[in-house]
Amino acid sequence: MTSLTEFFNKHEDDALKGIIHKNSIIKRNIIAHMAVNGECTLSELTKELHISVPTITKLVQELVDEHIVTDLGKVETPGGRRPNIFGLTNSAIYFAGVNVGRDNMRFTITDLKNEIIKEEADFTFELQDRPQCIERICTNIENFISSCGIDRSKILGLGVCMTGRVNPETGRSYKYFTSSEQSLREIIENRIGIRVLLENDTRARCYAEYTTGKSKDDSNVLYLHMGRGVAIGIVVDGQLYYGKSGFAGEFGHIPFFDNEIICSCGKKGCLETEVSGIAIEEKMCRLIDEGSNTILKEKYDKQKSLHIDDIIQAAKNDDNLSIELIEEAGEKVGKAVAFLINTFNPQTVIVGGNMAAAGDYIMLPLKSATNKYSLNLVYKDTKFRVSKMSENANAQGVAMLIRNKVIGL
Repeated sequence: MTSLTEFFNKHEDDALKGIIHKNSIIKRNIIAHMAVNGECTLSELTKELHISVPTITKLVQELVDEHIVTDLGKVETPGGRRPNIFGLTNSAIYFAGVNVGRDNMRFTITDLKNEIIKEEADFTFELQDRPQCIERICTNIENFISSCGIDRSKILGLGVCMTGRVNPETGRSYKYFTSSEQSLREIIENRIGIRVLLENDTRARCYAEYTTGKSKDDSNVLYLHMGRGVAIGIVVDGQLYYGKSGFAGEFGHIPFFDNEIICSCGKKGCLETEVSGIAIEEKMCRLIDEGSNTILKEKYDKQKSLHIDDIIQAAKNDDNLSIELIEEAGEKVGKAVAFLINTFNPQTVIVGGNMAAAGDYIMLPLKSATNKYSLNLVYKDTKFRVSKMSENANAQGVAMLIRNKVIGL
């Protein structure tokens, strides 16, 4: 094996055939099995992968020699000969994850076991639909990869997620940078020199929540992201649901209201026009102009922009207007969530994003409205919880997804 990158980038339809090709596939299956199931013995691998003992023994030893797998020594058994147990070497292979947010970029490095090795953030970044922004994205990624302290040759995949409609198969964003002949994935891949997966940010976070959160034993999960926009991630039978073109989850653009407010998508009456963070920010500014009382008036009068985080903090400081706006949004989105749980009958609904920080101010009206408008049997079958993951969960999730793609999960 000349390099880890060449090894993992070989596909079953490559020109390489015969025993070398077959053994390469088996090796990847061994790594994938250990990544999912943890440490195991040779006999367990033989049983699970349906490969002969001599072949498994030979290939596992090759992986040990290549420092991808570690021999962890003998395992205790009730009697007889004690077998050796093998596991992945954490320092052999790494993956990078990057979240391109509206007003920041977040970066992470994870190992084969999805453990976070390093995290960074750039809060000076602003997502804009112009070529200079693509250059900024590539430069930031390059700087992070170069300074993260990991041997570049060991980083086998780079996951990049961003807001808006993203198709992982084409590697294109259909909201940003649509004028380029090259896909965004190709641009980043050519610049950084590492295999790239482009993914939607909500779907990436949904996968992180599902994989590492309390819902990892559930097989049907909805992740509701309530930030400056509104979207959902969907897990059905343990798998992320993408839809035909990778655009599943555009929950915020359901035409839910009979209003004349034009959404960012160009349509009128979308759910986002009244319950998103941006909608609440605009409503707060309008009410202040109309004379409503709030502790945020002083900041607004100084011509400083009001962010949804400011409104949430004001609510926690007993600001009545902020509480009313958040509770109103919770009730409206709860009615829409009733439609979701009647349709998908999930085991768990996870609420994340900026607005999840409002706690009971958002969750109580949301759950109350969901209960009111959903089928009773379905509602009783559904658990609700607030996300416990950090703001870096998007980057972590997309690092997990590129890991799965590279090792063949």
